[in-house]
Amino acid sequence: MFLKQSRFLAGVTLALAAAMPVHAQTLKAGATPTGVPFTFLDTKTNSIQGVVVDLVQAIAKDQKISIDVQGMPFSTLIPSLTTGKIDIIAAALGITPQRQEVVDFTTPVYSYGEALVVNAKDLKPYASLEELRGEVVGVQVGTVYVEPMKKTGLFKDVRVYDSLADVMRDVGLGRIKAGFGDFPIVAYQISQGVHENVRLVKDHKPTVPVSIGMAVRKGDKVTLDKLNASIAKFKSDGTLDAILAKWALK
Repeated sequence: MFLKQSRFLAGVTLALAAAMPVHAQTLKAGATPTGVPFTFLDTKTNSIQGVVVDLVQAIAKDQKISIDVQGMPFSTLIPSLTTGKIDIIAAALGITPQRQEVVDFTTPVYSYGEALVVNAKDLKPYASLEELRGEVVGVQVGTVYVEPMKKTGLFKDVRVYDSLADVMRDVGLGRIKAGFGDFPIVAYQISQGVHENVRLVKDHKPTVPVSIGMAVRKGDKVTLDKLNASIAKFKSDGTLDAILAKWALK
């Protein structure tokens, strides 16, 4: 008798559990607050906004999950992901073989190359990097441009800065000859007057092609498959193009 009652109660418990609403899964996404228009801190709302934020939020809606976007320095994105502090990197993170050894990337969502920035008083066209031979240039730590610029052997020194803003500051002050950064980010910021006394070199032909994507922890196939499924859908139905157009990238 006791055994039958126990089975009956267990069955009722399972039935009730199945009937209860399932709470949406919440994933933490890391995004840099200084990568406008891809990711940036909107001071009016005190929240991270931008292309990749719009994309990851659209994915969350499509996959019926919840996303908590957290701002953090670019150099801490991958360490935060690998140590479990976040579940997704939702930023302008270039897909490279070195990074692919540490994290798993989604399919690419956008491609571009590096921008070359010099002092506003420097009107030289700089059609090739050869024209900067023997000069001191700057790049942001953790970006895909650090090693390629060092490997050119052209520059007297390649200084590595904590942020793109630091690179632009020293170019504007004449402390270094030129700086390199993600073209969409640099072009947008200069057009908005974010950086003073610098000029975007329009004749520069990028030498480091970059495709960006979101990233998850190595082996997290469940999350990766969800992201990729929505990205494929958005590329097909025009959602991705609409997001890019909203931020003047299309």
